[in-house]
Amino acid sequence: MPGFKLTETQKQRLRELGSDIDLEQIVFGSINERYCSFRAMEQEMVRKEKYRLDRLLASDLRPAICRIENILVNKLNGEGFVQVFTPVIISRGFLNKMLIHEDHLLAQQVFLIDKNKCLRPMLAPNLYYLLKQLVRLWKKPVRIFEVGPCFRKDTKGSHHLNEFTMLNLVELGIALDKRHERIKELTDILMKAVGVKNYQLVSNPSEVYGQTIDVMTDIELCSAAMGPHPLDAAWGIIDPWVGLGFGLERIVMEIMGYRNIQRAGRSLVYLDGARLNI
Repeated sequence: MPGFKLTETQKQRLRELGSDIDLEQIVFGSINERYCSFRAMEQEMVRKEKYRLDRLLASDLRPAICRIENILVNKLNGEGFVQVFTPVIISRGFLNKMLIHEDHLLAQQVFLIDKNKCLRPMLAPNLYYLLKQLVRLWKKPVRIFEVGPCFRKDTKGSHHLNEFTMLNLVELGIALDKRHERIKELTDILMKAVGVKNYQLVSNPSEVYGQTIDVMTDIELCSAAMGPHPLDAAWGIIDPWVGLGFGLERIVMEIMGYRNIQRAGRSLVYLDGARLNI
């Protein structure tokens, strides 16, 4: 005789609370057994969520993504990188300079404000613009970074958000033969700072840069690129450079063991990864 599986409502509730087990494979001998087991699992997970919230109140005081951002900012400052703070609303002309025209795949994901402005889908255009100014004013290498929200109409599943937090750093004016080595060095510095040990550098195709060097665990944490690059000419950049872009929510997922990026991002449903409707 076939057994009884969890109902869709029960499975959804357990997933909301962060279940990391294969709920589809659990079979019970009776409806009563199913109900009792579900209640026991739910209560245990609620207890863990309440513990997270109590720990945030008693000691952490800041969500994990804020703590990780602080660690990375301090580490980059210690390495001589200057933090910049640029607009979230950008000109669509900036996207054209990144070759993101109307027929580009990424163009379909852009949040438009009007025919000339949009919410930035990446930090790179603003950093390019600043580099053109700063290379005249500062000695090389010029090292800058920004941490801030980006926006894309992205519905690709549990690893993507419409609003996400990027940390982009760029170092301009380094030796051509040191670019790969510098990417590896910077990756190692920042991954050690946040406690990510098991990662690989993997070359992958990119919709914007053609090819990137990605920092991979089970998920992609970062994409790195280097110049001279075909995009540079539109911005008046001629010096060799390296750049790395980290998704902070992805790093939180990796460190905290979350299966759904919603737990790591800006939310009215979760607080520091803990579900509020418990």
